[in-house]
Amino acid sequence: MPDSRSTPPRGNTPTQDPRAALDALLAGSAGGTLRRALWLDAVDQMLRPHLPPGLPAHARLANIRGDKLVFVVDSPVWHAKLRLAAPALVDAAHSIGLEVTSVIVKTTPDPLRPALPDGSSHTPMSATARAELAAALALLRPRPVEDESTGRPSGRKKRGT
Repeated sequence: MPDSRSTPPRGNTPTQDPRAALDALLAGSAGGTLRRALWLDAVDQMLRPHLPPGLPAHARLANIRGDKLVFVVDSPVWHAKLRLAAPALVDAAHSIGLEVTSVIVKTTPDPLRPALPDGSSHTPMSATARAELAAALALLRPRPVEDESTGRPSGRKKRGT
């Protein structure tokens, strides 16, 4: 029976096309919530350049509630810096068409950006750092001791110096 395979035929089936899946989500009962989340993310990206240096990695727009921008930060230090930047953020929001008058800042103990699942860091190790690490590891490896009578390695190990 040639057509009795358990795998579906290849091609752009609805489960393989991300646009079709997104369209199905937007058309469903959760569509309004998803559209609002996408809109808030777009507004966050437009306001991010107006944040003080260093703050974008520690703050994000969480909501727009009436005439208030609601931001979430990950420590009290960033909370204070964002409060000081509130007038500039309100002006920036006006420039993109939002009718807001104030900024609310909330602090969360959780990180705003989740850690990568594989535990890798965001920045790769430089070539210099990699070479220095290899040199340090080489110093920690045991070296064979030479037999004084033959000049060849003996089987005993000697600690690196």
